[in-house]
Amino acid sequence: MPKNPISTSTPASFEQAMAELEQLVAQMEAGELPLEASVAAYKRGSELVKFCSLQLDKVDSQVKVLEGDMLKPFAGEALKDHSSGADE
Repeated sequence: MPKNPISTSTPASFEQAMAELEQLVAQMEAGELPLEASVAAYKRGSELVKFCSLQLDKVDSQVKVLEGDMLKPFAGEALKDHSSGADE
C-alpha cells in the first residue's frame, strides 16, 4: 500500500493535477490499492479530471478572446505536405 494518502487539496496547477492523476491511475492499474483506497482514488481522480477540464476551458476562452473568436487552422498540415517531397 502506498505510504502517501490520497490528497484532498486543490491542485496548484494543471500540470500538478495531471501528474497526480497519472500517479493515481498507475497505482490503480497496478492493483496497489485496497478496495476502500481504490474508491477514494477514483473519487479524487474524478475531481482532478474536473479541475483539468475547467482549466482547459479557461484557456480555450482566453485563446478565443486573443484570436478574436476566429481560430485559424493549424499550419502544420501545410508544412507536412511540402516537406514530404523533400526527402525523396
